Amino acid sequence: MRFDTLKYIYLVGIGGIGMSGLARYFKSLGKSVSGYDKTPSSLTQEMENEGIAIHYDDDIALIDKNVLEHTSPADTLIIYTPAIPKEHSELNYFIDNKYNLHKRAEVLGWITEGHYTVAVAGTHGKTTTSTLVTHILRSSGNECMAFLGGVSKNYHTNILLNKSGNENKVMVVEADEYDRSFLTLNPDIAIITSVDPDHLDIYNDSSNMEESYALFADRIHAEGCLITKEKVQSVIKHKGKTQFYALNQQADYFAKNINTQNGRYTYDVVTPYGEIKSVSLGINGLHNVENSIAATAVAKMMNVDDDNIRKALGTFEGVERRFDYRINTPSLVFIDDYAHHPEEIKACLSSVKAMYPGKKITAIFQPHLYTRTRDFADGFARSLELADELILLDIYPARELPIEGITSSMLLDRIQLKNKRLCTKAELVDVVTSNMPEILLTMGAGDIDRLVEPLRNALLKKTA
Repeated sequence: MRFDTLKYIYLVGIGGIGMSGLARYFKSLGKSVSGYDKTPSSLTQEMENEGIAIHYDDDIALIDKNVLEHTSPADTLIIYTPAIPKEHSELNYFIDNKYNLHKRAEVLGWITEGHYTVAVAGTHGKTTTSTLVTHILRSSGNECMAFLGGVSKNYHTNILLNKSGNENKVMVVEADEYDRSFLTLNPDIAIITSVDPDHLDIYNDSSNMEESYALFADRIHAEGCLITKEKVQSVIKHKGKTQFYALNQQADYFAKNINTQNGRYTYDVVTPYGEIKSVSLGINGLHNVENSIAATAVAKMMNVDDDNIRKALGTFEGVERRFDYRINTPSLVFIDDYAHHPEEIKACLSSVKAMYPGKKITAIFQPHLYTRTRDFADGFARSLELADELILLDIYPARELPIEGITSSMLLDRIQLKNKRLCTKAELVDVVTSNMPEILLTMGAGDIDRLVEPLRNALLKKTA
């Protein structure tokens, strides 16, 4: 699709991390950008500060008048996210009036055309891994664009544009499996971190999801390469060029001599081209060491030298809400994480336990989606049992209606943990501060992020 004639871009669901990236991209091209979202957030506020008009009521009368007056596909593009309910009045207005209407994934696919594309997919780890790839390339002088699934703490944004204005360069994108969105991409290099079942409301069962990952791998250019784990390859059976990575076992790329030093993981990365010695990763979590190995594989394929890789991994500050330290003192540690799948919760809690042996871990979890809670209830229970104390919030529904019998109370009953309780969002700060934790961990993909700053401020006040 040609973007040069477009004047007006309207996004239904503009506040999502992927949608906001598109909004900022088109704004950088000089387009008039506006949109709707259900709830104000820090991200929507930032966009409004950047000159993007946003409203928060589903009301056709609030749509930018230029969009209402221009229905031609030549000058107006409407972008929507599949998370928008089908009964949404604005979305139906655009459908009924035959606007130039496309899903977010389609538009991202068009943007990547003509670029050397690195796409990072997987049930877990794709946001941190894609941000790692971007940071290695950027900090080593390799200009690239990036559409990320989180806010980089190094760059304070979820989208990076070419400084020179020349777009015909490398592009790093997070490849989203939800609604099979990643099947609009044709990458030159692709990473698949994992294919654990998720989004069964879309895929129905794990075999359908695994088939979609196999189709994604088949979209890699013939001369390109898939970077993945042997466990993933055993499922998707990709026939093109493939290189493997692992945490600490034999593979094309793997880590050895893993230790902790001054609160950081240190290790050597073994590659087909030799060893990168004495890496000191800038973020914590053993799962992030694994993510860094996948990112290193991309960097080596793109001819980044070992010194620049080592330096970039050491200066990487991570992604907001990915093992994100909010308080880090000898008496209190508060980490916020996006974990919302049983395997992510297991990885997060396991890393915290390994880093703080003997410390009491208080976990706060907000389940995300009724269907996910239903489909993985036992998995959630086993993972959450790794905590010493659990505070469980109500399920965040997002796009879903309630399902009978699927509640946080149901989930709590399955968790074999002595210290556990349900809590409302309104009660949370008082509950936490009344019994000061040693290690506090907030997890979830809903609106739990809005409780992080109030919790942090209350805890700091209590410890002052």
